[in-house]
Amino acid sequence: MKKVAIIMGGYSSEYQISLISGNVVYQFLDQNKYQGYRIHIFKEKWVYVDDNDNEYPIDRNDFSTTVNGEKINFDVVFNAIHGTPGEDGLMQAYFELLGIPQNSCDYYQAALTFNKRDLLSVLKPYGIKTATSCYLNLGDEINVDAILKTVGLPCFVKPNKSGSSFGISKVKSKEEFLPAIETAYKEDNEIIIESFLDGTEVSVGVINYKGTVTVLPITEIVSENDFFDYEAKYLGKSQEITPARISPEMTEKVSAVAKKAYEVLKMSGFSRSEFIIVNGEPHMLEMNTIPGLTTESLIPQQAKEAGISLTDLFTNALELALNK
Repeated sequence: MKKVAIIMGGYSSEYQISLISGNVVYQFLDQNKYQGYRIHIFKEKWVYVDDNDNEYPIDRNDFSTTVNGEKINFDVVFNAIHGTPGEDGLMQAYFELLGIPQNSCDYYQAALTFNKRDLLSVLKPYGIKTATSCYLNLGDEINVDAILKTVGLPCFVKPNKSGSSFGISKVKSKEEFLPAIETAYKEDNEIIIESFLDGTEVSVGVINYKGTVTVLPITEIVSENDFFDYEAKYLGKSQEITPARISPEMTEKVSAVAKKAYEVLKMSGFSRSEFIIVNGEPHMLEMNTIPGLTTESLIPQQAKEAGISLTDLFTNALELALNK
């Protein structure tokens, strides 16, 4: 029986969603193969939480815990932390140093994909289309007219390194621009400003399933709000239609681009890429490497459509990690 540390929580605004994801993984683990341990990772504490909500500190020297005098070491880690430090490479590098296998991508890929500017810059030479964009670092001079001349109105102002649609604004007028910058800087010290793409939004899961890079059925996003913000993503303010209502030819085209990005970046584990299809061309917005794993989340929805149960999905991820 392999001991699985399911890490959840994290240091970002997304910690509550991460706790739900981690508990879903715990609930659906194959109990014939794995013994799951819920590990809460917060700035103020790293603890193992048992079924009675008792907490036992994690020894960060070797990522072990001691329960009733018995030391527990883990065989493998299932990473369910959205945002930092689980999605930006920090935990991946830590486990690499300790020699403990983990199911998400490697630390370089995590750091690269978490940074929208760097991800899109790397993928552009491979013919993957993106929105027109500008970037700001905290403290940079902000030339509003020059930026808006480049990206146009409406535009989106986003934190560059953030996962769950916190700090994103759709800017429709020049007057809304500086307040949107302030909102984004509350989440990150780097900002990406992108032109508005008017088209069909889709989300594409790509996984390595039993040794083969596999594109899951595509989900179409129809937000009740102005865009796919936090409310739309997590509080039911959107329709998520799987499979997406796009032609077979377009399905093939988007799938090919998502798979290409996964392979170009030498990804492993889960990835979920967001695209907007404009004039028959998919434009990539971002790639998530620790996507939500709640029962309502997109990757579980897509896996279900593909005939893959949550238990199979999680078993596959752990087997690949153990055999890396």
